[in-house]
Order: sequence, then structure tokens, then C-alpha cells
Amino acid sequence: MAEQEREQEHECEHVRVAVIGSGFGGLGAAVRLRREGITDFVVLERAESVGGTWRDNSYPGCACDVPSHLYSFSFAPNPEWPRTFSGQPHIRAYLESVADTFGLRPHIRLKHEVLMMRWDADELRWEIETSQGTLTADVVVSATGPLSDPKVPEIPGLEGFEGKVFHSAQWDHDYDLTGKRVAMIGTGASAIQIVPAIQPQVAKMTLFQRTAPWVMPRMDRKISGAERWLHEKVPATGAARRGFLWGIRELQVGAFTKHPDRLGLIERIGRSNIARSIKDPALRARLTPTYRIGCKRILLSSTYYPAIAKPNVDVVASGLKEIRGNVVVAADGTEAEVDVIIFGTGFHVTDMPIADRVVGADGITLAEAWKDGMESLRGATAAGFPNWMTIIGPNTGLGNSSMILMIESQLNYLADYMRQLNVLGGSAALNVRASAVGAWNRRVQERMKRTVWNTGGCTSWYLDANGRNTTIWPGTTGEFRAATREVNLGEYEVVRAPVREKEDA
Repeated sequence: MAEQEREQEHECEHVRVAVIGSGFGGLGAAVRLRREGITDFVVLERAESVGGTWRDNSYPGCACDVPSHLYSFSFAPNPEWPRTFSGQPHIRAYLESVADTFGLRPHIRLKHEVLMMRWDADELRWEIETSQGTLTADVVVSATGPLSDPKVPEIPGLEGFEGKVFHSAQWDHDYDLTGKRVAMIGTGASAIQIVPAIQPQVAKMTLFQRTAPWVMPRMDRKISGAERWLHEKVPATGAARRGFLWGIRELQVGAFTKHPDRLGLIERIGRSNIARSIKDPALRARLTPTYRIGCKRILLSSTYYPAIAKPNVDVVASGLKEIRGNVVVAADGTEAEVDVIIFGTGFHVTDMPIADRVVGADGITLAEAWKDGMESLRGATAAGFPNWMTIIGPNTGLGNSSMILMIESQLNYLADYMRQLNVLGGSAALNVRASAVGAWNRRVQERMKRTVWNTGGCTSWYLDANGRNTTIWPGTTGEFRAATREVNLGEYEVVRAPVREKEDA
């Protein structure tokens, strides 16, 4: 009877691998699995289409701050990029084309939000509860990404605001901003694109700036038809262009990670960028950062400062404190009456919500395991969570190059992980040793001490609630690729299913 009950429990669909998310990480994992000959997998996506953060972030002016030819998969070059820095519509279209080109559509389950994942130690598999039902998988690849869940601060009086409110990642395209009084909260990567895009149409914009960002000129231009023709007819030219862009950024890494004092020249360029557009000395002072460039994310824009200089824009050098009816109040007491509040306040990065939905071998969630800070081995695997891997995990972020390079490195690690499981044969799982995770993270944090992200004199979203940098990789992308080329089984415990005693019917 017990055996029959177990069979009934496991009548739900079972797959070899379940990939969570269909952004760059999820689609990349799906392609790599197919290249490894693994076709028994699904991609679970909570939205109605693929694209991840490039689907969700459709605000005016949305574009990438990494050159197009570097912000694409090496195995899926795109000779048709229209600009050196492409906009959101073209990046989203690229991801849709990847799903089509590599035959991923049959594997993708849209509108399948993952509600909970639990490790079944008896069956050595993950039980995955989704909004459309339950399935099981031998391996889970979590590719939800750090820029997937918008972060809106708790502001007193926000519920009682009489106007329109939305986050930059949840833009309301049906709401007409023409002639409106707008409060823009935040001055991060999204805000510096939104401000110049909407400034000409709004009646008044009040920009709430807690910390002035370093903004460098954006050297963007149209890619000529001749260039696109050459990259299509002679693919090696596109690869060479990508290689050049990669090499330049690799050479810059040392200044960020070992010699932050060498960034002074870059700061002078940043100050010149301010001076060209901002003639008011008082405003220029408010917009000039007081920390070392690179400590917070360096932003790229040639239109941000000219937009701020317009008479319908006010910069408040303070964060939003409270809201009284339709009046927004800054921490310094500045007040402004507005019709709409736009939050450009980033995402849950060091406290990823998906961590609350993963229950490991010890019966605790990943969020509980990471309560003192995110930790994983090589940005991929966490102790106590067998056969669970994350793409763009702890300390895999970059401050000056393309995240696609890091994703592809982690895909190499995923491929070898699957090979190791096949070699082990039968019913087996790999659980990373806590000692291996600890040793890896001690090395990472030791290297982090010298970096501009830790010594630059700022507080950034790279740091967790304990002030520890659990986001950035303190080295080159080449170093990370070498570190993730293969799985070292000595860093893992091989887990086998328990032997069941025969039971009478």
C-alpha cells in the first residue's frame, strides 16, 4: 500500500532539469543544456513572454550601458545591432530570436510562476510548486536574476497619495505624462535615462537625489549599414569587435580592484561632463559626487545633465521622507506638489525574493541560510541545497563589463555539473560542502577589501544589510571563466538515495 501511495505522489510531471526564468541567464542555460544533449528540461517563466529584465523594463529611454556586440551571447552573435549601445526593444527582440533560433519554445512554460521549491531527500529531486501545478526535477537552475523584483521604499503617507504611482520597472504606458508635475525618486541607471526622455513633455519635474551619481558621456551612435553588412558577411569581424571591447574592459579591472587611486583621471572627465551642461555653481555642486568614481555604478549619458539644466527641473539633494496628500516632502524639508511619483529605486538584489521560495535538505529556506549574507561556491551552488544552481549568484556582478560574459562562464560550470552527475550514474546528487563555500567566500571577501567598491567612500546597492559586498566579482571575467571551467568533486558531497526496506502490500 505504501508503494502505491508513493507512485500516486509522483504521477506529476518529472524532468531532468527545471530552469527558472527566461532572461539572458535562463535562455542561455536552455541553449547550453541542448548543446550538452539534454532535452528533458523546462523553462518556467512567470510572465507571458520571455525576456526577463529586458521585458519588464520598458520605460522611456531604456537602453543598455554595455556595447551591443559585447552584450550578446558569443554563440549567438547579432550582426544587425542598430546602435553601439542598443535600446530595450532591440535587446528584447534579440532574446526572442534566441528562443526561436535554438528551438527553445517547446521547453518554455509561460505564466508558470514558481511558488515554492522543496528538496525531497528520499527521491533526490526537487518538488516545484508553480501557479499552474506541480512538477519535479532532478536539478534546478535558478536564473531569476538580481534585477527582477522592483524595490519600493516604505514611505509614510504613500498609500494616501492622490495621484499616480509606479516603479520604473512597471511603467504605466497608458498614463499620459504630458503637462504633469512629476516626482522622480532616485538617480540610478534607470532614472538618468528616464529624466531626459520625459523632461520635454512634463510641466515640472522634481528629482530627489540622495547621492549624486558619476555620469560619463555616452559615446553612442548608429551602426552603419556597411558595418552591419561586413559583420554579417564576415562573422570574424564581429568577433574581433567583441574581442576588442572585452579586452579594453579587462585592462580596466585593475584600477577598480587593486588601485582605485588611478581613477582620478576618469573623475576629471566626469566633472567636465557636468561643467559642460551645468552653469549654475550651486546646482553643479549638488550634482558633483563626493566619493571615488566606481564606488557606485558609473552611469553613461550625454543627455542627463542638459535635461536637468532645463527650467522645469528641480534637483533636491535629499531623499524622499514622507507624503502628505499630493505633496512630497524631502528629508531636508523641501516640498513639492506633484501629480505622479515615479520610483527609480532599484531592485531586491542582496535579498532576492526567490530565496524565500527554496527549501533545502535541512528544511530551511535559502533566505534563512543566507540571513547573514549571500554565499555560494563560484557564484553557483549553496550548501544544503543539493542539485540547485543559480545563474548570476552571489559575487558575480560586474562594475565595468558585460554580465553576459559571467553568465556564459556559469553555463560552462552548469555543463560540467551535469556531466559529473552522469558519470556518477544512477540516483545521485551533489551537495556543495559548507567548507568549500566558506573557503571560496573568504578569498573573495579578502580580495574585496582593496576594491573601489569597498574603499570608495559610498553606500551602494552592492552592499547587503551588514555592509558586506555580496554582489560584485573582484576580478577579471577571464579569472572567473577559469574558476568555473569545471566542477571540482572534492568541493562536493555525493548524495545517494536512502535504501528502502521492502514493505508488505
